Amino acid sequence: MNHPLGQACALLTAIIWAYALVLFKRSGEEVPPVALNLYKNTVGLILLVATLAALIAVGADSLAPLRECPQGDIALLLLSGIIGIALADSLFFHALNLIGVGLISVVDCFYAPAAILFSWLLLAERLTVFHYVGAALVVAGVFTTSRHTRPAHRTHGQILAGMLLASAAVAMMAFGIVIAKPVLEEMPVLWATTLRMAAGLFFLALFALLGRGWQRHWGVFRPSRIWRSALPASVLGTYVCMILWVAGFKYTYASVAALLNQTSVVFATVLAALVLKERFGARQVAALLLALTGVVVVTFGGAFWTWLT
Repeated sequence: MNHPLGQACALLTAIIWAYALVLFKRSGEEVPPVALNLYKNTVGLILLVATLAALIAVGADSLAPLRECPQGDIALLLLSGIIGIALADSLFFHALNLIGVGLISVVDCFYAPAAILFSWLLLAERLTVFHYVGAALVVAGVFTTSRHTRPAHRTHGQILAGMLLASAAVAMMAFGIVIAKPVLEEMPVLWATTLRMAAGLFFLALFALLGRGWQRHWGVFRPSRIWRSALPASVLGTYVCMILWVAGFKYTYASVAALLNQTSVVFATVLAALVLKERFGARQVAALLLALTGVVVVTFGGAFWTWLT
């Protein structure tokens, strides 16, 4: 399925996630990465379950999608959540500690190509020349806006290990959502999102309990001033974005959704300049123009060419 609704959801995901990242950056100055990830996923799951309960209570939804879904499809969604949320996030945060935000943002450019590759291998998706041109523009924009500063006090071996771990994490995120696409096309968005989140959070919670310093991980749930930024970031970044993200993959090609999701890095740069007063110069302007041009080519290139011919 390649519906404009899916493309709109994927692009909205990038914009809202970009703003959530700005808020998460504020929270992350005082909260360890694993604790913040555990907090945001818990908030997201609570809101998803509450939304489903409210819809069932007013008769707008039921347990039928869950009862009627084949066990194999449910297992695939749970596996998708474990791979794409619990395992990928754990690798990602470990890599973050090794190489820092700057190099992580460079590795993040691998997300869209990985999703395109898995979509081709697993779903037999075929892209047009407009998708490839748009992909190149989006990735160029993301790469242009990324900082390449080498982290201090890290050996070449540590940097290499961090880059490999980050690449594996990004690939797992892409793989986790692509393998679930056949099920997403049959199951309502809210149910699919909730099942993925529940599986991911369960294994993430186990990791937080069994790892060293587990008390610090769970301490984030005590009300504090950190919640002023962490709570709205979690609502937007985990609840709203997760629904839109899954909807994007449900209603359009997985490869197209991934490309539009990739623009979040560029939008985050713009919002960081507006909200956090970070530098926004010629490099960032060029990145924004490249990414937006890529979005236009991916979204409207085919229709425009058909109209011309």
